[in-house]
Amino acid sequence: MASYRQPGVVLTDHRFTVPLDHDEPAGEQIELYAREVTGTGRDAEQLPWLVYLEGGPGSAARRFTGAQAWLARAVRDFRVLLLDQRGTGRSTPLNRQTLPLRGGPAEQAAHLALFRADAIVRDCEAVRRRLTGGAPWTVLGQSFGGFCATHYLSTAPEGLSTVLITGGLPSLDAHADDVYRAAYPRIRRKVEAHYARYPQDVERARRIVTHLAERPATLPGGHTLTPEAFQSLGIVLGGGDGSHQLHYLLENAFVPTAAGHELSDAFLEAVRPVLSFAARPLYAVLHEAIYAQGGRPTGWAAERVRAEFPEFDAARAYDGGEPLLFTGETVHPWHFETDPALRPLRECAELLAARTDWPALYDPRRLAVNEVPVAAAVYHDDMYVDTADSLRTARAVRGLRTWVTDEYEHDGVRASGTRVLDRLISLARDEV
Repeated sequence: MASYRQPGVVLTDHRFTVPLDHDEPAGEQIELYAREVTGTGRDAEQLPWLVYLEGGPGSAARRFTGAQAWLARAVRDFRVLLLDQRGTGRSTPLNRQTLPLRGGPAEQAAHLALFRADAIVRDCEAVRRRLTGGAPWTVLGQSFGGFCATHYLSTAPEGLSTVLITGGLPSLDAHADDVYRAAYPRIRRKVEAHYARYPQDVERARRIVTHLAERPATLPGGHTLTPEAFQSLGIVLGGGDGSHQLHYLLENAFVPTAAGHELSDAFLEAVRPVLSFAARPLYAVLHEAIYAQGGRPTGWAAERVRAEFPEFDAARAYDGGEPLLFTGETVHPWHFETDPALRPLRECAELLAARTDWPALYDPRRLAVNEVPVAAAVYHDDMYVDTADSLRTARAVRGLRTWVTDEYEHDGVRASGTRVLDRLISLARDEV
């Protein structure tokens, strides 16, 4: 194991081998990567472990520089493990380049079905037994990481000493259709709040989407910017500074050229990292699968349910002169046409959308008798995770304590993590 230093912390690389399918422990193995972080001058052997599960799905653990954000608070009390969930970061990454090694679309879809929260939690248990000598540890789950933590409580509570969840209490039984039926009104509220803050952006957005309806643009790297793709920039509106980010993206979209006004290179370059799934393709491919259980296919739920909300049709802006409604955390079939990182995975994604044999993710009966201390930050009017669903789940988990706040958006633990984490630790210890 290699150890090295950054300001205020000591880092140690860990690698683990776990079964691809935990139901076949003697079968194919995959490698997981995790980075241990301890505070400078702390005796790591005397500290309890905390494992961090990143939001997503499909996101590697954040790469910190020193004791940033919530990590500064965590290393005061814990030996922290930043786990790259299977298929992400350095943990046997999956993308358009590596998935063809599994075979065709059917083989790829069958493989990806083993990369949901249930498998991630079983990975955690395998890692925990090797690191702690069998002692339980604390889990900190952000967003999708909180979904994983809730599954953990449902299936392996004996491995947990404490659970801390930030913006990630899932519904225990909602189908993907229900998730998006609740999401579109929240997204509309975020867009309306953005236009109230920056009224000049109404005309700017309408002008851009009208231009794209006539002349879709090509972003650096080959991504096609269509009106629908432009709408999906609204995904940033769920973050603490997302409205400001969107405003700055829109304010200098056009430049004068010999052929008339064109979308500027600077605008297209700034848009590219927001829209591209190259760094986290599993977010798109598995996004609706994180809600799948109960024998029903997800069937491109975000696309189907969007038809119930015609105000999100981009044509209403460029044909009817209405304000453009941006969209949020929704994945559509057209993503697999406009994004070169996803195009080769279209057939695989179709098979996953049609799949019906997803196992249950949560056990309400077990959660009702939970004995693990759990504290959760629930963000008021969270764009990504429905607040009402989160509070229903909080009531269903015995002993779970919530901190409902409108001080932060969904990324609160990243933006102001020291205070958020300190509050949750105090709640879990019954100090508040």
